[in-house]
Amino acid sequence: GSPVSAPSRCVLLTGLHTGHAQIRLNDGMAHRGAVSRHDSMFVNPGLEGQYPLKEGTMTLGRMLQNAGYATGCFGKWGLGYPGSTGEPNKQGFDEFFGYNCQRQAHTYYPAFLWKNGERVLLNNQVQDPHLTRLDKDASPYDDANYRKFEQQDYANDLIFGELMAFVDKHKDQPFFAMWTTPLPHVSLQAPQEWVNYYVKKFGDEEPYVGKAGYLPCRYPHATYAAMISYFDSQIGKLVAKLKEEGLYENTLIVFTSDNGPTFNGGTDSPWFNSGGIFRSEYGWGKCFLHEGGIRVPAIYTWPNRIEKGSESNHVSASQDVMATLAELLNLECPPTDGISFLPTLLGDVQRQKEHPYLYWEYPDAKIGMKAIRMGRWKGIISDIRNGNQTMELFDLEKDVTETTNVASEHPEIVRQLHQLMDEARVQSDHPSFNF
Repeated sequence: GSPVSAPSRCVLLTGLHTGHAQIRLNDGMAHRGAVSRHDSMFVNPGLEGQYPLKEGTMTLGRMLQNAGYATGCFGKWGLGYPGSTGEPNKQGFDEFFGYNCQRQAHTYYPAFLWKNGERVLLNNQVQDPHLTRLDKDASPYDDANYRKFEQQDYANDLIFGELMAFVDKHKDQPFFAMWTTPLPHVSLQAPQEWVNYYVKKFGDEEPYVGKAGYLPCRYPHATYAAMISYFDSQIGKLVAKLKEEGLYENTLIVFTSDNGPTFNGGTDSPWFNSGGIFRSEYGWGKCFLHEGGIRVPAIYTWPNRIEKGSESNHVSASQDVMATLAELLNLECPPTDGISFLPTLLGDVQRQKEHPYLYWEYPDAKIGMKAIRMGRWKGIISDIRNGNQTMELFDLEKDVTETTNVASEHPEIVRQLHQLMDEARVQSDHPSFNF
């Protein structure tokens, strides 16, 4: 949906791409004050959270709630500060537990989480991940010097516990659980047993001391891998629970991501080959509209309905999910930019409709960019904030990694894509989202 989290989640929840979406940027609403300081947010909840969804927005949660489903969201929200119209319980979710604010989710040992509009205090001290560093003159190679970053309540344990309790509570009725786990977002923090496992596997490594933001980490590669394996083990426990309760055969499970791999916080995406064939360093992965920033996993499993091991090259995006679930449940889909890909999931490819094009915009405050995909062609305009309107053009059939700009060879395609870009968007109500 977008190369960063809040707008991507907005696209998923509303079925509107970023040319029409209410939220098009991670906007902390800095006019409120010290919105990036964790100590200030702890004292004043009014500094938490992001730009809110409007009252009465038709979200995926509300659509399923109206259809009789119990709805729950567990993890990171980022679509409206506490008390705003964008709170999850006001946007179609019966239950919520997790981080209201994306900036709070920069640490996995927060001082609090939120449950249905109420703060839940944890057995952790306030620790700002962007200000806390190793003590002066402390050796970055001494494990003991990192113990100051360890606390008691690991947020992902608590979030997963609430998710499992929701499944148990609603196992006798239709339910929709949206598990927006922040894993493996930075900071690099994972259960020690998993870190130890990968330290043994990888051997010693250079520590991350915090130069690219977030908390320092003695074993960054091992910890990042540990976060992913920990998350994978949770998925296994959830599936085991569904099987134990006799729900697995009648449950559609979806796994996807809000954006491509990141470049900061010690994650070292190129070392992990996180983007596969796509580059994932700064300028190519998260926060950018190259394929590495917006092409993400989309895995659907549903026993006896979706063929095991089947794959599809159908071109779709997050705005299609609402239309797909509406068709699945025989619901009237609200107006969206989406096209149902249920025929593809069920193997009825002859019935599958295709998008004439897909559109993205990302109004980053320093750069600003737009992208469009029409068949084999991908057009990108970058640096719009600084006056650039020149499009780069890539032929994804021949050049999926976007290495060769062929705009000069296809001026008619460039003109067509420029026109479609103009038609694809409307100005936002929020000034910072406009170019």
